[in-house]
Amino acid sequence: MTSAFSPLDRLFDPAHPLLSGEAARVIADLRTDPEVEARMDMLAEKAREGQISIEERREYESWMREGTMISVLQAKARLYLKRLAQSA
Repeated sequence: MTSAFSPLDRLFDPAHPLLSGEAARVIADLRTDPEVEARMDMLAEKAREGQISIEERREYESWMREGTMISVLQAKARLYLKRLAQSA
């Protein structure tokens, strides 16, 4: 039997919790290290100016993909916490 839920939906399903509220809060509160953020800003600027190397572009694109995934996880964690609070 297959489910319409994605693996992330299953992870953040309040009806069948796999994460504690504390774990979801940790995910929701994740922040980028200032050093990494500075590097990302520098690479973004180089990309805008057309001065980014192939290796830097790979690094930048990798960080962008990972940042997008973290953003999705955080959004799901926030929704999970909201649903937990509503069910309490």
